[in-house]
Amino acid sequence: MPITPEQRDEIDRLRAVTATTRRATVPALEDILYQPLEVLDHGFVRVIDYMGDDAAVVQAARVSYGKGTKKVSEDSGLIKYLMRHRHSTPFEMCEIKFHVKLPIFVARQWIRHRTANVNEYSARYSILDREFYVPAPEQLGAQAVVNRQGRGDVLEGEEAANVMRLLREDSERAYSHYEEMLNHREDGTVIDPNRQGLARELARMNLSLNYYTQWYWKVDLHNLLHFLSLRADAHAQYEIRVYADAMLDVVKRWVPAVYESFTEYRMGGAHLSRTGLDVVKRLLAGEPVTQEASGLSKREWRELMDQLGRSES
Repeated sequence: MPITPEQRDEIDRLRAVTATTRRATVPALEDILYQPLEVLDHGFVRVIDYMGDDAAVVQAARVSYGKGTKKVSEDSGLIKYLMRHRHSTPFEMCEIKFHVKLPIFVARQWIRHRTANVNEYSARYSILDREFYVPAPEQLGAQAVVNRQGRGDVLEGEEAANVMRLLREDSERAYSHYEEMLNHREDGTVIDPNRQGLARELARMNLSLNYYTQWYWKVDLHNLLHFLSLRADAHAQYEIRVYADAMLDVVKRWVPAVYESFTEYRMGGAHLSRTGLDVVKRLLAGEPVTQEASGLSKREWRELMDQLGRSES
């Protein structure tokens, strides 16, 4: 299950309390505060705390840029201007703290974003739960031939069934051996009172990367948007992308004007190289341009044509 009974009790207790404050609050985000947004088979994302809103971005920008922003009469217009011209500092004025439960291999991808404050569940002090990630059958992709980091066609039939069996059997066996080495069960009870058991910091190395860990992850809005621009992208690995998608929905609730500008200029926009922009200008002028004459590599050409919605020529 995504959350434990103890966590559910804590969530209910926290959500039962309403505080009066002069600080900015966002009703749409308050509606889901502390609540787990379920991801994968046992994971979740929870908003624990936040600071600021759309107005905080505008406020910081007007202090920073002063008269230079007076031509933009509406807050949403200013936010779009900031996003469009990559003036990132005002977005750093907002912060948010998440509680995330995720497979260890996803956490190892995630932690590469070194722009947040992280505190992870410690398997040196506590016993990990018997919870491990097993992909849904439609996510069992073969190794892609072209993209060494990606997936190809979905496995089917006996091969897919065998993969699912191996994942479950290996994970169950590893946890049983983990408990045996600890000499403690998942609930903390002793297995054999005549044995000492191995230290938790050593026994944990027997578990595979699909076991779940948890952490608190606090980040400012600018760095959160950078994370989402990479991890909510269609090219990101599915298992981290679904977490990014859940967090993108949180951003939509929290700072809707920022969300609108982010999806317009970053998620829905395109970045062109100098040579790529020159190709676009030549095409608009009616010039027939080929890859060979474009100055772009075959891969760059293919990516540009995809961005422009044109078949390769």
